[in-house]
Amino acid sequence: MQPPLATNTSIDEIIENFSFLDEWDDRYGYLIELGKSLTPLTDEQMVDLNKVQGCVSQVWLIHENNQGILTFNGMSDAHIVRGLVAIALSIFSGKSAEDILQTDEQDIFNSVGLQEHLTPQRANGLRSMVQRIKAIAQASLTN
Repeated sequence: MQPPLATNTSIDEIIENFSFLDEWDDRYGYLIELGKSLTPLTDEQMVDLNKVQGCVSQVWLIHENNQGILTFNGMSDAHIVRGLVAIALSIFSGKSAEDILQTDEQDIFNSVGLQEHLTPQRANGLRSMVQRIKAIAQASLTN
């Protein structure tokens, strides 16, 4: 299995780039570009066990725990959702479980204006993805 790798773009860089884009068409374009930066998952990784429930689009999430640091990778069959996966990975991947559980992702999403520009289905999917990441972090603390 290839190790999961997050997007190479930091969340601070993503927030800064969003601030330069005034139009939401441009921001959607940037989301699509972020999604293209994800390391592809293999067919063996895109199985039901790794599928995020609660997403209208198909989303898969894998993780690796290396001495308490959780690294995530993910993929979606939808371009904009793939960009949302990239943002989530930039926020959470490469952190300890404690840091993940203490992260206020809503503040980050609000800073780029995601909530008011996502369809309810995409917002629910993003919420499901974050819940899955935090559940993985919580489970890693008890193992």
